[in-house]
Amino acid sequence: MGKLKKHRLVLGLVALVMAGSLTACDDGRAGAEGAAKQLASSLAALDVGQIAVEGKDAAAANDQLKAVFEGLDAKPAVESGDVKLDGDTATFPLKYSWNIGSAKWEYSSEATLKKSGDKWAVQWTPALLAPELSEGETLSVKTVPAQRGQILGAGDAPIVEDRPVFRVGIDKTKVPAEQADASARAMAALLGLDAEEYAKQVAASGPQAFVEGLVLRAYTADITEAKIEAIPGGSSILDSMALAPTRTFARALLGSVGQASAEQIENSNGALRAGDTTGTGGLQQKYDSLLRGKDGVEVRATPEVKSEGETPGTKVFFSSLPSPGTTLKTTLDLKLQQLAEETLAGVGPASAIVALKPSTGAVLAAASGPGSNGYNTALLGQYAPGSTFKIVDSLAMFRNGATPDSKVECPSTLTVDGRTFKNAEGYPESSLGSVALRDAFAHSCNTAFINARDAVSQDQLESAAQALGVAVEAPKLGADAFLGSVPGAAEGTEHAASMIGQGKVLFSPLSAAVMAASVANGAPVSPQLVVNADAAQGSQGSQATQNPSASATPTESGSASPSSASASALPASPASTKPITKEEAASLADMMRAVVTSGHAGFLAEVPGTLVGAKTGTAEFGNDNPPKTHAWIVATHGDLAVAVFVEEGGLGATVSGPLLKSFLTAVG
Repeated sequence: MGKLKKHRLVLGLVALVMAGSLTACDDGRAGAEGAAKQLASSLAALDVGQIAVEGKDAAAANDQLKAVFEGLDAKPAVESGDVKLDGDTATFPLKYSWNIGSAKWEYSSEATLKKSGDKWAVQWTPALLAPELSEGETLSVKTVPAQRGQILGAGDAPIVEDRPVFRVGIDKTKVPAEQADASARAMAALLGLDAEEYAKQVAASGPQAFVEGLVLRAYTADITEAKIEAIPGGSSILDSMALAPTRTFARALLGSVGQASAEQIENSNGALRAGDTTGTGGLQQKYDSLLRGKDGVEVRATPEVKSEGETPGTKVFFSSLPSPGTTLKTTLDLKLQQLAEETLAGVGPASAIVALKPSTGAVLAAASGPGSNGYNTALLGQYAPGSTFKIVDSLAMFRNGATPDSKVECPSTLTVDGRTFKNAEGYPESSLGSVALRDAFAHSCNTAFINARDAVSQDQLESAAQALGVAVEAPKLGADAFLGSVPGAAEGTEHAASMIGQGKVLFSPLSAAVMAASVANGAPVSPQLVVNADAAQGSQGSQATQNPSASATPTESGSASPSSASASALPASPASTKPITKEEAASLADMMRAVVTSGHAGFLAEVPGTLVGAKTGTAEFGNDNPPKTHAWIVATHGDLAVAVFVEEGGLGATVSGPLLKSFLTAVG
């Protein structure tokens, strides 16, 4: 063969190979794969209005897509799989991934494309959206609620448990039909219900029905068994319900549980949906994700109802089991908490009782009175501590060489930079002049402690407070709280005011109880409320902080307002590098006992059991003349430390003192 012929043959073979390659590349794969990806992205966006559809009008297909998935209240992630070609037909899987509540639902459906001209059109069927989905069916989600974790008291005592109740209402088997309306209205009047609404309920119920009007924990003076049974058909049925010891038991501390609000849902980053149950306020809110657990879900397909009275069946496409919430364990002594609340029941202003166990720091009671209007005064209140702060002053003075027997000067008045300070009204003249520090402490001589201002600097006050566990971190507490604030720098009248627990010095009832507990313990006490807080924090991330110090905004009265419900974190100091010693604590305990034996808390001598040591406090605030005052008292009683506070309560000895006596006497 000649060279020219051979060259032509090679060129011909190359051309033939190239022609074959071009034919293979032009088999439609690229177009099919592009159409598959476009379908997947359109389904993920829940909008197929712009793609070619075969077997259904594109707009109708788009409407069906939205109707099928509307009940899922979410958008899926959708990916197309490997495309298989068979002439003008292409098939491929669609991989769906949904986040439904806390569960992930993943599945694949099969999609088919048909080529018409130079376009690929999807063959539209309901099964494209979910396998086995039929025409007319739509998907919806049913939540399977998780059992909420309990909050337990000391010794794992359940706070909420089955307790007896009376279900009060009309038993229609015991009243003639013509009398039922009158009986319903009479029962509504007795129970304080809307008469019209209750009468409608009774009328709409069957002749054998018991129509409940109200559930009572116990009969009252207004609603007695005799008054109920005096109404024809009136009846009360003994039953049980899961309840706390009282209707408002530790409500400000524990919080409450109810349906999530629109705001809570919006702020939950998808964790909450309409109809979900969640915690509001207190520990229920702080540890909500721990207590709530994870709800299960069911994705169901419901067929279209085609005739009146038809009850459509359902198909379950996906289900996940609920995970129950975790139990939160606390140190709360249920009897002491209830006793503290009963002690404050008749107090009109905001008030609180906090009781700690000095040997462990356990918070046994943290009660906020009814005048707090649901605000957690016990842990979050911010108030000038008044003369209870003289415990801090005295420790600072001890560290400068003083003893309980050291002489101090106690004049009737003292002027600092033009501001006159005086002792409380009725201060005994016998304790004026040069007196022992113990005597000045027992009778709460303001001028004696202000006189010590030159020997006790403001930073020494701050250090002494921290040595007593005040205004420092409380890593074991596990609850939002204000742990006290003592400025490290102050001069002139501000420093003088600090010496008597005024100025910018602020305590909560909790921090006051911590101070007293540290004296009883002979070492700084770090309070603890939530026993398994570490596990809870691990489950929640940033929701439960290691430094649970928090504050609410003080009002003009120097108190934390109930409107300041969102507590913001305060920078708290680490534990004191020079904690109180047993010897220092013994000297403070000696002077606190003198408040009872020779000071103005003599009424506490009648408390049975271990001897009581105490310190009263009356903190002035505002611009009234005479000024309004907050009433304080702190005490130690064996392995118990207590702080009692009443906002705008007057004198600590005469207002908070009797409350403390009542509480300690009942404790026994």
